[in-house]
Amino acid sequence: MIDSRAIIDPSARLADDVTVGPWSIIGPNVEIGAGCEIASHVVIKANTRMGSGNQIYQFASVGEDPADKKFAGEDTWLEIGDNNIIREGCTLHRGTGSGGGYTRIGSGNLMMAYVHIAHDCIVGNNTVFANNAGLSGHAEVDDWAILGGFAGVNQFLRIGAHAMVGGMTHISHDVPAYVIVSGAPAAVRSVNTVGLERRGFDADTVRLIRTAFKTVYKKGLSLEEARQQIAAIAADNPAIAVFLKSITGSAKGIHR
Repeated sequence: MIDSRAIIDPSARLADDVTVGPWSIIGPNVEIGAGCEIASHVVIKANTRMGSGNQIYQFASVGEDPADKKFAGEDTWLEIGDNNIIREGCTLHRGTGSGGGYTRIGSGNLMMAYVHIAHDCIVGNNTVFANNAGLSGHAEVDDWAILGGFAGVNQFLRIGAHAMVGGMTHISHDVPAYVIVSGAPAAVRSVNTVGLERRGFDADTVRLIRTAFKTVYKKGLSLEEARQQIAAIAADNPAIAVFLKSITGSAKGIHR
């Protein structure tokens, strides 16, 4: 299952059914789980652990040194879950010593061509990154979020669960859960109602999310006043608790 023209470091550990295409390079301290497919011309540099069922397409660069001037060769890692699709030319970097030592990507994600995940980022499960979307260092993307093509996220920011970022949108503040942000400059447009319905949110929960959204964006309240009102319904509804958490404790504020 490993092409004779591939180069595999002796310390790398590959499950028996992993396929590796010609001219791919698997470096030291790499672990690849069952059923993974590594195409031709892929470089998995070092210190990378991935689960099962991942597909990595040609010219992807995985587990490369972080692009951070403070990095001095520390022993840092990239961790990838299961059943991810990593398309052509994606660049996924390891963490830095000063940033915690890990970049983490969950399971079921689709990363289209030329997506960049920088050092110390945390990506959840079932996200979609369209072509050329990129995360700067230390950014977080929660489950089911979608980033449109050429969307860019500044460092130390968070994209909330089920949020949607439009193509070519520059994100400079946190994006709360469930909302759509798009444009130049970025502006919050609405609740991602269609996405929520597709993922099985019932009508009552969507209604409560829309109510919470209006509390933050339509009533002219301060963010603290809005949080206090939302907290009253968050205790009895996990979906609203997710929204409340996403607008609380932001280091750089939220898009509003």
